[in-house]
Amino acid sequence: MRRLIVLASMLLATSASWAQASLQERIKTIQADPAALQAAVDAGHKASFFCANCHGDKGISKSADVPNLAGQNPAYLLEQIRKFGSGERKDAFMQGLIKVLKDEDRVQIALFYAQTPVPPGAADSGQLARGKLLFDKLCARCHGEQARGNEMFPRLAGQRQPYLQTSITRYRDGTGIRNNQLMAIATSTLKDEDIRALSHYLTQLP
Repeated sequence: MRRLIVLASMLLATSASWAQASLQERIKTIQADPAALQAAVDAGHKASFFCANCHGDKGISKSADVPNLAGQNPAYLLEQIRKFGSGERKDAFMQGLIKVLKDEDRVQIALFYAQTPVPPGAADSGQLARGKLLFDKLCARCHGEQARGNEMFPRLAGQRQPYLQTSITRYRDGTGIRNNQLMAIATSTLKDEDIRALSHYLTQLP
């Protein structure tokens, strides 16, 4: 009986992986067709209406503790939607909202936010030189030289400064839901003033 349960769990995991890969391919197919992309972006704007209360109408957050979604890579966004929906990322509120989304809704929302530009945030100019040194040393390898992210890692450029500072601190300290081994290693040597400088540098990037 136990072996059957394990086998069923493996089959479910494999099926979920295939389904997610199919959605990622769906994104690429839509992106290759300008007309289809515009239609998906328009539909994604409508489907994301319930996200606007926290993340802003176009993915530009109005709250210091909520991240911008605008400008993120659509493949990255789609994967985070999956993780919240499955419970891999722990947030009961997000999980409940995402569970009602159909697959096509998820694709369209990801494309909508990806196509929305994010404006640079205000920063303390005195923090920028130190922040850039830290970013180039610790972050650029994964998040890109311009901090714009990719399919696996989030865009940090233009993200809200308070959100960045709090999130980096939580990764360093392993508090809240910020438990990630790679990020814990990357941030382990940072002092509070380093995190402050890094967050100011990142928020002002275009």
